[in-house]
Amino acid sequence: PPEYGLYSAMVPAIIAALFGSSYHLISGPTTAISIVVFSTISPLAAPASPEYISMVLTLTFLAGLFQLVLGVARLGALVNFVSHSVVVGFTAGAAVLIATSQMSNIIGVAIPQKHSFIHIWSEVFSRSSDANPYVLSIAIVTLVVALVFKVVLPRWPGMLIAMIAGSLMAVVLGAKEHGVRLVGALPAHLPPLSHPDLTTASLRQLAPAALAVAMLGLTEAVSIARSVATRSEQRIDSNQEFVGQGLSNVVGSFFSSYAASGSFTRTGVNYSAGAQTPLAAVFAAVSLAVILLLIAPLTAYLPIPSMAGILLLVAYSLIDMHHIRRIIRTSMPEAMVLLTTFLATLFVELEFAIYVGVILSLLLYLNRTSHPHFVTMVPNPESSRRSFINILHMPMPECPQLKVIRIDGSIFFGAVNHIAEEIDRLRKQNPEQCHILVIGSGINFIDVAGCEMLATEAHSLHMTGGKLYLCGLKSEVLEVLRRGGYLQRIGEENIFRTKTEAVRNIVSRLDPQRCRYCKARIFNECRQMPGEEEK
Repeated sequence: PPEYGLYSAMVPAIIAALFGSSYHLISGPTTAISIVVFSTISPLAAPASPEYISMVLTLTFLAGLFQLVLGVARLGALVNFVSHSVVVGFTAGAAVLIATSQMSNIIGVAIPQKHSFIHIWSEVFSRSSDANPYVLSIAIVTLVVALVFKVVLPRWPGMLIAMIAGSLMAVVLGAKEHGVRLVGALPAHLPPLSHPDLTTASLRQLAPAALAVAMLGLTEAVSIARSVATRSEQRIDSNQEFVGQGLSNVVGSFFSSYAASGSFTRTGVNYSAGAQTPLAAVFAAVSLAVILLLIAPLTAYLPIPSMAGILLLVAYSLIDMHHIRRIIRTSMPEAMVLLTTFLATLFVELEFAIYVGVILSLLLYLNRTSHPHFVTMVPNPESSRRSFINILHMPMPECPQLKVIRIDGSIFFGAVNHIAEEIDRLRKQNPEQCHILVIGSGINFIDVAGCEMLATEAHSLHMTGGKLYLCGLKSEVLEVLRRGGYLQRIGEENIFRTKTEAVRNIVSRLDPQRCRYCKARIFNECRQMPGEEEK
């Protein structure tokens, strides 16, 4: 029922403002959360029925409990695993579902909402000839008026004016006598007390969906709070924001409120109006309660097709084409995440669409981290200092005996196979380069599997008359190698602090007979090797 959306903009908004960390975030019902809640509960109970309302309140309580536990456990960083591409794809999919859910109200033909996305659209096209012209006319007029105000007078309350225009049109046409349904008067009272169904069976049934709602709500709230904080120069505490959102939903479930999260529109208006403290959100919620008491009876004249027309415009505005185009241009893997999440939102249960996007994002992240960047380096002849440059940027001859590479990334169990294969490829590519120097300034982390791999490669090179050398390692990486005894296996004499120290020592260990006839002589130290004086 529509009044529950108003209730959700009151109590949860006050609790989230008082217990969250953002000065400007305003919580309340959001489109994405609303569509998830509706899609989750509508197959289980008839919308607006007492069972439906009870299950929504239970879902809200559980989602808030998950959020609160995550906040108390200081797991605020979890929200970072829901990538921007997942949110954009999910929101776009939710927008299409919103438009789909309103088609029966647009054409005036009853279509069961429990059916799939494709089935609903096939019903719309097959039954379009049965459309009620009065319903369709009111919806179109409302949508056109809202669009005109959005384009020509964007500062005016175009949606409100459009709904008034739709209501007047319904009165003039005598639409009620022609099958046009009205919203009906909202109850003019404050949020009544309620109680979620906390039975074991109900909690078990709704727990998976509640977790999805919790993560989506936290992602929305923290993302919006951070977005505004960048302009207000405020530091956001994700853990405290988790606590605030969790408490708002737990408490809200006992005051007839369904799952709430941060609203970008209301938060943006709050910041633009000059809000400086969370009390602005509190006063906004109190003002809404007063307005509800005054205007609730007027909704009796609002036709449902008019609301459906407005929801079509809302759905369109949710599709962030700017960021969709940017993601597609910037990164194909991220574009795949976006597309997969979008399609999952349309064709699988909505709460699992988020999981699909998150899991795919994590898989792509693991794939990237398991393939550290390998770069062949050569001394930069244009630099007066000891500096190396990527050979792809400046093609230069290499030392026939020494291969210099830089590894950028973490050397952990998921990456050791790739690193070992790369080293093996380099050795087969040029067997005479039996000495390998690894510049480790880009290695941020190493685990036991990584240490074992380096020790194994060092032994393998030693057996073929070469050596593995490491230089520029971070202190944390060096400490792990030392604690595990791997420095002894690699050879402490093969570990160097700087590139200068490494090259000076390694060149002196190279085969002097091969140096005698070498034409590359790319290192400064080569001048001291046999053959230089013969030039």
